[in-house]
This record gives sequence, C-alpha cells and structure tokens, in this order.
Amino acid sequence: MPESKESTHHVRPFVYDTLHSKALHFTICEVQSSMRLRDPDALDLEYTRMMMGFLLFMAEPQNITMIGLGGGSLAKFCYRHLPQTRILVVEINPHVIALRDEFHIPSDDDRFSVVLADGAQHVRTSTSPCDILMVDGYDSEGLPPRLCSQRFYDDGFALLRPGGIMVVNLQYSHDHYAIHLDRIRRSFGDSVLVVDDKDGCNSIVFARKGVGFAQVRQSAMRLPESLDVAAAAALLPALTQVAAVSRQQQGESSGGIGGPSGHARSPA
Repeated sequence: MPESKESTHHVRPFVYDTLHSKALHFTICEVQSSMRLRDPDALDLEYTRMMMGFLLFMAEPQNITMIGLGGGSLAKFCYRHLPQTRILVVEINPHVIALRDEFHIPSDDDRFSVVLADGAQHVRTSTSPCDILMVDGYDSEGLPPRLCSQRFYDDGFALLRPGGIMVVNLQYSHDHYAIHLDRIRRSFGDSVLVVDDKDGCNSIVFARKGVGFAQVRQSAMRLPESLDVAAAAALLPALTQVAAVSRQQQGESSGGIGGPSGHARSPA
C-alpha cells in the first residue's frame, strides 16, 4: 500500500531491541525513548522522571496535554499512576503513532487519547484549557522551530488554566538554548524553574501561569496518593532535585517531599 502524503513528510523511526529494553530512534546516535521490557510503564530515562516534577506543585491535575508521543513513556506513566487525570497526546509523525502497540501504549478510551496533529497548531487553536502542558516534541532534526517560538510559548500560557504548569524538555547544548529559555520567561514572567538532569544534556523547564513557584511552601509538596511505593521511590531523586531548585529560589534552606502517606521525605 502506498504511503499517504502525510507520511512521506516525516522520518520513519526505528526500534532497537536488547534482552532487557526497547528503544525508539531516529538516528543510531540518539535515543528518543526507552522502555524496560519487565516494566513497560516505568520511566527509564532520567529527564522523563525530572519532567514529572510538576507533581510537587499539582499532585492531581484534572487534565494533561502532551506534545510529542515518542515511545509513550510519559503517557504510560501518567495513565497508570494518575487514574483521575484525562490525557491527550498530540503527535505529528504518523510513523511514531504506528509503533504505539510495540511500546505498550494504551488504546484510546474515555480518559486517554492520541491524536495525529501539529502540536503548535493544537496549542494555538484548542478551546480546552489544561492543567499541565508537557512539551517533548523532538524529531529527527531536534527541536522543531514551531515548538520553541515566542508564539508557541505565548499560546502555551494562554492554553493553561490559572496555576497550570508548562513543562518543557530543552537540550542544554542547543545553540539557541538561552534564547528558548528567554522566550519562556517572556511568556511566564518570574514563574519559571530550570532544573538540569544529572548527565547535563537536558534542562527541564517548569513555567507556571499566574502563581510563582516561590509561593509554594515546601511543606505543601506532596506526591499523589495514587503513586505506588515503587513508582514514588523511582521518582524521588529527580523530584528531590526539583524541590531543591525551588527551595533555592525561595531562599529556604530545609524541607522535604511528602510521600503518598503524607510523611515527609528527606532529600536523598
């Protein structure tokens, strides 16, 4: 069957299998997404665990919009561990969506859906505000210009409900990294946190609409009750780092993270 006109505009990714994992690639040098075969819903890459840092500030979002599907790591984790949250994933590449079964991505249902669309266009035209906007829409050439323009970040601000959070994965080594970060700050003002992952390749940017992160007390940070012990333990190092950056912004010197039981956890 001949490819559709839409399909020919996009690079076809490939899957690299090992005994313990499955990875999505556009090039052999860069991993787009990774899945553990024994735990398909786990977040295998550090930066994805860091992106879940929004839970410290909004433990139970009503809905999440994700720009970029990849291997579905973030989508699967949120679907499993945030059972009251509606999740919409916008992916522009039909070849990526075609691999959803191979990466154990859930079928569409009343609270989860994957749509084939331009993420920037969706953010610009959607009439359904969201609590969390996650932006991880890399393609074979890196971060598409339409997903890091001033217009896109302005549209992201407009799409969020008051107090909502945009979470953006930026490559620290990108030539225009500082420009992209400045654009986010132009859209969101002082309500921005920047957290680098441990390997120094990615910066995760949290930008909040209307409410500064400095206004969130450390004692108020709690993980969702729906997180099981294993998932909470896996997230803890990354979330502790997010909390530390928030604490530095506030000028505080102490504070832990509350677990699902409400007990404080000390930084690891």
